[in-house]
Amino acid sequence: MHGLMMGCPLNISGILKHAERNHPNGKIVSREVTGGVFEYTYRDASIRARKLANALRNLGVVQQDRVATLAWNTHRHFELYFGVSGSGSILHTINPRLFPEQISYIINHAEDQVLFVDLTFIPLLESVYSSLNYLKHVVVLTSEEHMPTTSELPLLCYETLLNEASSNFEWPDLDENSAASLCYTSGTTGHPKGVLYSHRSTVLHAWACSSRDALGIANDTTVLPVVPMFHVNAWGVPYSATMSGGTLVLPGAGMDGNSLYELIDGYQVNLLLGVPTVWLALLQHCQKNELTLSSVENVVIGGSAAPISMIQEFKEKHNAFVMHAWGMTELSPVGTVNSMNRYMASLDQHAQYQLQAKQGRSVFGIEMKIIDSEGNVLSHDGQAFGRLLVRGPWVATSYYKHEDRSAWIDGWFDTGDVATIDEHGYMSIVDRAKDVIKSGGEWISSIDLENAAMGHPAILECAVIGVPHPKWDERPLLLVVPKEGANPTQDEVLNFLSGKVAKWWLPDSVVFVDQLPHTATGKLLKMKLRETYRQALMSD
Repeated sequence: MHGLMMGCPLNISGILKHAERNHPNGKIVSREVTGGVFEYTYRDASIRARKLANALRNLGVVQQDRVATLAWNTHRHFELYFGVSGSGSILHTINPRLFPEQISYIINHAEDQVLFVDLTFIPLLESVYSSLNYLKHVVVLTSEEHMPTTSELPLLCYETLLNEASSNFEWPDLDENSAASLCYTSGTTGHPKGVLYSHRSTVLHAWACSSRDALGIANDTTVLPVVPMFHVNAWGVPYSATMSGGTLVLPGAGMDGNSLYELIDGYQVNLLLGVPTVWLALLQHCQKNELTLSSVENVVIGGSAAPISMIQEFKEKHNAFVMHAWGMTELSPVGTVNSMNRYMASLDQHAQYQLQAKQGRSVFGIEMKIIDSEGNVLSHDGQAFGRLLVRGPWVATSYYKHEDRSAWIDGWFDTGDVATIDEHGYMSIVDRAKDVIKSGGEWISSIDLENAAMGHPAILECAVIGVPHPKWDERPLLLVVPKEGANPTQDEVLNFLSGKVAKWWLPDSVVFVDQLPHTATGKLLKMKLRETYRQALMSD
């Protein structure tokens, strides 16, 4: 017997229609690529999204055609989120930090018909354009006065297309399981893999992430997603903010500390989202200029683990609470959030910091378990660690146009992370399966070592990798980027770590470098580091 409920489909267009009806004057703030800050309302954005849907039709785009973007976090990119998917086509956001060869590959693999590009990325597009097999139109996200005059590409102007289009468009009722958007993994090994999200999965993900127990995006939230809109749909924030009518502040290309502070202070932002490297720059700017993030209440950090020193600095200098979030492209991406709850509130400050360093509890809809090498389910006691498996309504079931299904086990997705889960449901990433260090038959967590090292006042950034050792199989090597003007020594760093980690965890060597390589999504590129320093300890 079925329930007697209406079968209204969950469509992305429904989020925007809801905002237009119930939050018409909600504000969207956008730093323009050409300079200045643009402000308008959800009502304005809805009108322009409908114009965009008609403009796509005029270009010959039909439902399920792929429409690509190479763009920053701006109001025009926001319109594409809804105008493309809402009309039934598939939005394909491209990470411009990928290698040109990878960008060419994924545009061809997705069979993109139209590409919307910010002015910044036209040289990048020019370098790969001749290799693109399916692309019919290139639209520059700007007005006529800023259209490039030197490019030989056949370029259309976004604002002109919208001006010529009607705002009368009826959003179609789409099958909620139909494809809505497409994101590719960063592809550190082999070609990037596509993850194809549905309308249903996107709406459910946005709904769950809006809850107070997750990201807490509400009508009175002013949110600044520094996580790029080209990286896993900006963690779903454009959808969640629109759903609640909260103020959405989009930073454009301005990711430096000064530019971010101007927006945070000017618009009294109370929720930030981004990766640790972004917040390092912001905290340094504040420290250097004796500034305080007085409006900020919560800082969501994902992509890689935030060291406890960063968690402390946000709290003790800016009275801002850090919430770790964890997820993957295959999870849309949010799987866990470490939000404040009664249990955490009952702890003293030191214990809270220790708990905040974990990746948090699963968002409703996501199930987690850890297994050993034999596939046995391990206890959630906070001690046992194993491969982390997840499942849920916004977890991928396979890759787009790809036969590899080795990551799926009996209906669960193997994340490739090694983790613990405690009795309160808190998950903590011990390491990536490929990054955990095996020394003399025992495991060493590179993440825990990095977090401990980041507490040193002279360290700006660091990475721990396992490198071959003639006796112990592998030993940890610590690579350190010192803060400006600081000159720490190896002995100083090792003495600092002594007592904070097990003695046999202490790195065999500390190497000081000017910078560390990162992936296209801001994570440490440890594969490259392992290749570079492979022989570092073989003479020991």
